[in-house]
Amino acid sequence: MYKNIRDRGTKKWTAMMLPEHVEALREWMAEDDYVEKPEFDDWELILIQEEIERSLQSGSPVNIQTWKDGKVITFEGVISRIDIRLRQILLVTSFETTRISVSDVIRVQVLD
Repeated sequence: MYKNIRDRGTKKWTAMMLPEHVEALREWMAEDDYVEKPEFDDWELILIQEEIERSLQSGSPVNIQTWKDGKVITFEGVISRIDIRLRQILLVTSFETTRISVSDVIRVQVLD
């Protein structure tokens, strides 16, 4: 009896969305993806520092995770230099040389 009914699904309701609703949904989705910056004790900071030094001395590739504005970003490459004055790590990736602030680093893993 109703075999030929073609429904538009959710398309028919999207026209009823107000711009304020769309903006509120976008904000809600952004809040849902937000990650709190982890707090480290002295022991964890020493472990991160040792991994950075080990990668720098051996020239091994490293996986560095940073926290910036509620998001975790992962970099992979070889540490070429550490700028003590600017507190930055120079990481050579396959595409470019990236400067990473030491204060943003939350995890370091040497890839042997």
